[in-house]
Amino acid sequence: MTPLVRPPSSRTLAMGLLALSSFFLATAPVNAEQSQEIGDYVVHYNAMNTDTLSAEIARQYNIGRSKNRGMVSLTILKKQPGVAGKPVTAKVTAKSTDLTGKQQVLSMREVKDADAIYYLSEFTITHKEILNFEVLVSPENSAQTHEIKFKQEFYTR
Repeated sequence: MTPLVRPPSSRTLAMGLLALSSFFLATAPVNAEQSQEIGDYVVHYNAMNTDTLSAEIARQYNIGRSKNRGMVSLTILKKQPGVAGKPVTAKVTAKSTDLTGKQQVLSMREVKDADAIYYLSEFTITHKEILNFEVLVSPENSAQTHEIKFKQEFYTR
């Protein structure tokens, strides 16, 4: 007799996202994961310092650890009734702008890890720098492009 396999509950999938976020999150509440609903999708995003990553995680995902480096992480989930959603691929472009107007175009790269799909980018930061992020997301099989805006303050000391 084969065991019953159920799709992951929304709690299970949320816990999986939190597990991934755990290596992306610092202990400070300003680095908490955020999300935004865009049509039939939910985008989870986070920006943080890379020096908070463990050496093992940084190696595994080819991320440079430094107090002067930040990173942004996104995952796009297609809404599904009764569960947290299904990870989908997307076209993701992003840029950051500091308070003086200086922009950095973020080179987003796709990372697939088991059933999860993440989009990551690294960038330079300075102490107490506030960056405004503008992200454009076009989920697979969707003709629409959605804009997500958020800001993050970084501490490097």
